[in-house]
Amino acid sequence: MNDRRAAPEGGQKKKPNILVRLLAFLVTLALIFGAVTLVVYRDRLNFDAIRRYFTYRSLERNDSGQAESFAHEGGARDIFVSAGENLLVCSTTGVRLFSGSGTQYANEQVVMEQPVAMAAGEWSLAYDAGGSSLYLFRDREKVFSLGAEDGMTILSARVNESGWLAVVTQAASYKGSVTVYNPQQQPVLQLNRSSGFVMDAVVTEDGGYLAAVTVSQSGGSFASSLDFYRLDRTEEETEPDASSPLDGSVILDLREQDGALWALGDTAVFVISLEERSLGERTGAYSYPDQYLKEFSLEGEGYAALLLGKYRAGTQAQLLVTDASGQAAGALDIGEQVLSLSAAGRYIAVLTADRLDIYTSDLRPYDSLSGTQNAQKVLMRPDGTAMLIGAKTARLYIPG
Repeated sequence: MNDRRAAPEGGQKKKPNILVRLLAFLVTLALIFGAVTLVVYRDRLNFDAIRRYFTYRSLERNDSGQAESFAHEGGARDIFVSAGENLLVCSTTGVRLFSGSGTQYANEQVVMEQPVAMAAGEWSLAYDAGGSSLYLFRDREKVFSLGAEDGMTILSARVNESGWLAVVTQAASYKGSVTVYNPQQQPVLQLNRSSGFVMDAVVTEDGGYLAAVTVSQSGGSFASSLDFYRLDRTEEETEPDASSPLDGSVILDLREQDGALWALGDTAVFVISLEERSLGERTGAYSYPDQYLKEFSLEGEGYAALLLGKYRAGTQAQLLVTDASGQAAGALDIGEQVLSLSAAGRYIAVLTADRLDIYTSDLRPYDSLSGTQNAQKVLMRPDGTAMLIGAKTARLYIPG
């Protein structure tokens, strides 16, 4: 007789071990805690250092973190622009495009009386203000140019991160003329103004509107405004769709960020809505009418970096950061002569006679370099690296 009892049909499931259940709970809790930590402390965690390690690990550099310098073949009036990971050099003798390590990608030899350069994302632009030469680059290649044969006198030009190009030119019988080119470099709009001088212009990132800085005279005084024009307008439509006053400020730079257009002037920085329902409405402004604007940058993410001083000359100045609401988000007194100021991403670089200081956008010290080898200009880059530029050479600085 077999005393063994038959097992229940289908078997009986074994209950999970309490230790396994506890371990699963702890792992889940750790993942949740890690996710919350990443959100709360994302600005303090140095992910850029990891990114720099993998990006530049094969680049030779000295003990201070500076890569080998390369000749930029420039002069005293050169304009330098950080174009993505590249360096655009615009001078009276031509336009050159280099990699961060000095490889030359482009060399356009042309005479320029007033060289100007700017960049937006993978696009970069160089032109002769008051002349006829213009060169547009995408990443490392020239994709478009204008010359004397096009019969234009260029006053200003801007390209946005989507590749839309706005060129302001002189035009007979008009006070201002703007030609808009799409990302394929085809002209899609010719705007001629008979009232008000167009000083600068840029196309919104979505290709919906042209924003033009216009200066006019009213009651014996000058008035400035930022006027918006739909790109799908007809030639008969000449009035702006929206307009925002700029309080007589001379606009020095324009940049679109987070659904708003920032206009930085000599007496104030304005934040103007690009939302369809509130197009042209001012959502923020910070004024500094009693201070001198010594240096500035709009290339940071969600802020403007301003170097303001009570006097035009002298070493005393204040580094000020303003946010999208027009409020001062941070201030730092500087007691040395600042040679150059540059912002990119969440970093701000301040170059003095023999020192480079890099701050985060909340003005916390991030990195510093003593001994800049007579650098005269700094170009901050979004990954935390900085291009140091001297009279004849340039080199990349990579924080540790």
